[in-house]
Amino acid sequence: MARPIKKQRNPLIRYALLAIGWLSVALGVIGIFLPVLPTTPFLLLAAACFMRSSERFYLWLIHHRHLGPWIVDYLEGEGIPLKGKVYAISLMWLSIGVSSYLVPLFWARLFMLTSAVLVTLYILRQKTLKKG
Repeated sequence: MARPIKKQRNPLIRYALLAIGWLSVALGVIGIFLPVLPTTPFLLLAAACFMRSSERFYLWLIHHRHLGPWIVDYLEGEGIPLKGKVYAISLMWLSIGVSSYLVPLFWARLFMLTSAVLVTLYILRQKTLKKG
């Protein structure tokens, strides 16, 4: 799954991409345990940042025993496992529902619910991974 690496030549941009990449890895790992925080988008962002800043970190991420499977199938166009879709949509709606109940501002509720609908539609439109 090695893609051509287009390393950033400007050191300032390269270090910024590395910092964003590592922050995204950290948020992705936290997202594994916290249902409010999505895992896959942060790991995809980390892969994109590493692809442009560090071949070593990019290869480490996509070959990582625990983190790699979250993104490799998606990057290869294989899709998202059905269990992952159900888990993501269920936890997202649970957290959005609780947040909407707790937040009294109409515009904030509308934003959260609109975001949840759009993300749900996006997830449902993604190919379902067929393993085995």
